Amino acid sequence: MNRHITRAHRLARVVAKGIWAVLDRRHPILAHVVPMRRCNLACAYCNEYDSTSKPVPLEVMLARLDKLAELGTSMITVSGGEPLMHPELDAMALHARRRGMVSSIITNGYYLSPERIRRLNAARLDYLQISIDNVEPDDTSMKSLRLLEPKLKWLAELAEFSVNINSVVGGGIKNPEDALTVARRARELGFTSSIGILHDGQGQLRPFDERQMRVYRELQQMGSRGDTRVNRVFQDNLARGLPNRWRCRAGARYLYVDEGGLVHYCSQQRGAPGVPLAQYSREHLRREYDTPKACAPYCTVNCVQRVALFDNWRSPQKTPLASPAAQSSPAPASDRALAN
Repeated sequence: MNRHITRAHRLARVVAKGIWAVLDRRHPILAHVVPMRRCNLACAYCNEYDSTSKPVPLEVMLARLDKLAELGTSMITVSGGEPLMHPELDAMALHARRRGMVSSIITNGYYLSPERIRRLNAARLDYLQISIDNVEPDDTSMKSLRLLEPKLKWLAELAEFSVNINSVVGGGIKNPEDALTVARRARELGFTSSIGILHDGQGQLRPFDERQMRVYRELQQMGSRGDTRVNRVFQDNLARGLPNRWRCRAGARYLYVDEGGLVHYCSQQRGAPGVPLAQYSREHLRREYDTPKACAPYCTVNCVQRVALFDNWRSPQKTPLASPAAQSSPAPASDRALAN
């Protein structure tokens, strides 16, 4: 009963945030914050980690969350690196909730335990996502269903927050059929599921071959929630290696704040705009809302695409996007996403 009440309250808060996102264009819907770049894994397709970075001090992270709250941010996603390696992650999740923001975490799941799940419950976490790349670990990824199965059972038994399992296709995954096994197991445990399209080891988007496309279509037929419903046209084009025409609002509706406190468009476009969060203003939000991004046609950053759905139908950006034919090569892409 407690879980049902918690979920109903969470849904009401998220719906209210969604209504506000439609009514007011001048606030961030989602901010992705990185409290540490270090990770315990080294997935072949990932460029978002290192093996040496220290955690950002808690007081610095709380100040960043306060600034995001002042800008009117609706939702915070904490990632990395591996965020569960940060010793004060629980305090960040709780602080985000206290400041009125929806809180979420993207993790590889390795540091989950019954005690840690209870701590996340106490921190009033709203969402947690684990991306599982295969059934058995291999040279591409150790994020395998077999190794994470005990963690998933603990989550099913104990978690009061919503859990999403992201199964992936592309980017060097040897057995695309593994995505079907992962998605089915997620549903058996009562979790939501989503599909991620991975880039290759050079960060490039590649169209699916016949085998990958067959798996992708079967995942859609399963009724997998997430991208196949709210973002299906985007995903279908990416699976074919085709560009999308849309209005990316990164830097305005979506903010990526790295461990140094700089705001970037996303994890794959670090350096633009490259403004310290402490100096970020509503003028920055207005400017980036109206600024088209040349990397948009081949973007696979799912959370940025979802955020853009609130505004794609309005507010044309000031400069027309270059035609898809003018794009010399696909922009770097990422599998990091939160289905919410």
